[in-house]
Amino acid sequence: MTLAPSLINLDTLAVGKIGTVVHVTPAGGTEEGADLVRRLMELGFVPGEKIRMLKRGMPGGEPLAIKVGNSTFALRRYEAAMVAIQPE
Repeated sequence: MTLAPSLINLDTLAVGKIGTVVHVTPAGGTEEGADLVRRLMELGFVPGEKIRMLKRGMPGGEPLAIKVGNSTFALRRYEAAMVAIQPE
């Protein structure tokens, strides 16, 4: 019997850690949330893509610097919370 690894949201990934995108889900089911999900996916946050948490801003931990492929993006925590990942 093997235990399925648990998913976390990207906003909780520790600095320097790597994960794989599992899915992107809008918060609250609003039209604005759906637009943001589409934008995140256009930037490369698609299922199967490897990501790395590079840095958290100070104070308050925003923005988050995330590396996706060869690109680096700054996300707000609420944007990162829409991305479910499998940490490595």
